[in-house]
Amino acid sequence: MSVLLRHACWILLCLGIAPAYANDERYARTIEIFKAAGESSDFFGKAYGYAVFPTVGKGGIGIGGAHGKGRVYEQGRYIGDTTLTQISVGLQLGGQAFSQIIFFEDKRSLEEFTGGNFEFAAQASAIAVTASASAQTSTTGTSAGLSGGQRDASTVGSLWYKGMAVFTVAKGGLMYEAAIGGQKFSFTRR
Repeated sequence: MSVLLRHACWILLCLGIAPAYANDERYARTIEIFKAAGESSDFFGKAYGYAVFPTVGKGGIGIGGAHGKGRVYEQGRYIGDTTLTQISVGLQLGGQAFSQIIFFEDKRSLEEFTGGNFEFAAQASAIAVTASASAQTSTTGTSAGLSGGQRDASTVGSLWYKGMAVFTVAKGGLMYEAAIGGQKFSFTRR
């Protein structure tokens, strides 16, 4: 157990000390990954805007948390910064890192997200777009779909939830989770 805790802390520490000069490149690379990733690639042409998080660090032992910094784009133009914070309670152990993108179906959903502190309730779920992504990449501890690879993502049911669609790509780590939590976002206009 102490080895898993040490690995989770190491992952979260590394995520927090990424060099600032690499920010633009990290965002561009993450966007390219989602553009090449099956189902999520179609959303770039359909969505009004999106928020992208190159790395979200997540860890927990009983009580867990996640944190990541992102950028918000309106019709392809960078308009501000956002942070993601998640607290979860339940059976969980380990740490992991993932990338996340939230697509906004229309101007109304983007304004709802950027209007202040926005929160996804526990029933909102994310679509995992790689086979290595765990089924626990959503705020409920379960995901709506799973695929064989970044280029051939498949999903189940409707992707839009209150005008938003969320996709994740696993980056690394190991985490067991059967927990309930929600994601909270803040936004600062550029």
